[in-house]
Amino acid sequence: MLSTVAVVGWSDSGKTTLLERVLPVLRSRGYRVATVKHHGHGGDADLPAKDTRRHWEAGAEAVALVCPGRMAVWRRVEEEPCLEEVVRILESQVPGLDLVLAEGFKHWAGPKIEVLGDGGEVWEDPDLLAVVVRTPLAAPVPALPADDPQAVADFLERHVLAARP
Repeated sequence: MLSTVAVVGWSDSGKTTLLERVLPVLRSRGYRVATVKHHGHGGDADLPAKDTRRHWEAGAEAVALVCPGRMAVWRRVEEEPCLEEVVRILESQVPGLDLVLAEGFKHWAGPKIEVLGDGGEVWEDPDLLAVVVRTPLAAPVPALPADDPQAVADFLERHVLAARP
């Protein structure tokens, strides 16, 4: 499967802002990156979604929106597709992708980067690769500065992109 990292955190922690900053850096380094936005409450996925539009404008090669009962490429689904299924669809429709960054999917059993808001606590998750913080924090995984998208891109390059087969 295509290398995938979930960017997780509570609402308004800065996940979309982080992706907006990291996408252009990765793109400038020659990587083709797609994003997947999880909207856990459903809602009207037929209207342009603010976060997915921000992903697109930041340079994502492709953007998928997933919510209960629907997913972008606007087709009906019996149940909410898992992240692996969405990644397979993206991989088949957008040749040459290097990475998928999925916003949300905190319960997915795969690599994650947690974005911590002010006063947040690190989520105990065996798949946690790093945390992105606004203020220095002692963490069981590398703590990356929220205001340094180059550092986050460097981390992804070293720990995810370099590990691809």
